[in-house]
Order: sequence, then C-alpha cells, then structure tokens
Amino acid sequence: MEFLWGGGLKRETVALLPGAWNPPTLAHLAMAEASLNWADEAVLVLPRAFPHKAPEGAPLGRRAEWLVELAARHPGLGVAWSEGGLFIDMAREVRQALAASRVLLVCGRDAAERIVGWDYGANDSIERQLREYELLVAPRQGEYVPPAGLAARVHALHLGDGWHEVSSSEVRTRIAAGQEWASLVPAEIRDSVRGAY
Repeated sequence: MEFLWGGGLKRETVALLPGAWNPPTLAHLAMAEASLNWADEAVLVLPRAFPHKAPEGAPLGRRAEWLVELAARHPGLGVAWSEGGLFIDMAREVRQALAASRVLLVCGRDAAERIVGWDYGANDSIERQLREYELLVAPRQGEYVPPAGLAARVHALHLGDGWHEVSSSEVRTRIAAGQEWASLVPAEIRDSVRGAY
C-alpha cells in the first residue's frame, strides 16, 4: 500500500474505503466521515487493478489527485494506492504498512452483497477472510442484512438520509445527458471533474 496522504503514524483501527472514484461523490465523503466514528483514520483506497471491471472514464492518476484534494481538506482522511483489488489484499497491505490491529473495509450494500457472494475458489472463503478484517456497510437502496454466520464481523454504517441515489454512475449519466450533476460532487473537485468528463 502506497500512501499519498496520511498513513504516517501507527493506527490502532483503520477504515479502508476502496473504490473506483470515477468520480468521488458527496456520498463517498459522507461514508468516509461516518467511518471515523469507528476508526482512527479513514483511508480512501484506489486499487491499481479492479477484480470485477476494467477502469474506464477519468485516468487513475486524476482520480488519485481528487482523493488527495479531499483528504487535505477533511481531517482524519488518508489516501493510498493498493496493489491488490480484493478486500483481503487491501487488509493485508494496510496491516503491513501501519501495523493496525483492527481493519474495517467500508462499502455500500450492493458491494457487500457482491463481496459476500463472490466465488473465492476452493481454498478460500469470505468466512475465512473476515477473520482478518470486518465489513462496515452503508445502506444503499436498502439496508444490508448479513448471513447469520457473518453477523459478528459485519456492521452497519449509519448515514443521514439522502445518499441512496448519489453515485459515481449517476454523476457520469447526468454529465453525459447535460443534466445538473455538480450537487453530487464535493465542491473542492467540481471544476476538475467538469474537465475530466
């Protein structure tokens, strides 16, 4: 894990928010800030490779710049590149980088369903992976209810109302259609986002 912002001190508990950040939204920022109720630092993670999709849209370097701009203006946030694209890879990377004793992976309901249902092969399982990290799940078009066997390692991340429909996909759709989109994106990066799409 290569830190671009923060990460300089040992952290007892770290929350990792991995994403494509194409572009970052106000919902992402709300999730990051809410996760600080659980962790000493919330790290916005940009994987160099994605396990379930090819990168498209803004270049990865531009996305990293957006994340650093946000972290610089919001205390408690860090930014890092991850070499691995899976949550278990990121958890192991941050443990090595910061010696964190507790790692929380933050995601929305849709991502939690994908992660829990993913086929990790015969030699791995989500049950085994969740011994190394915990999930912190924000509602997205509904609350996530984990399988009973995982409930002790999966926690609800409470956000205020109004975030369910805010997504990077919605921003890109609105930009492509010539509709209003700026209210979904942090003010610090709006001009740069406008130029990227």
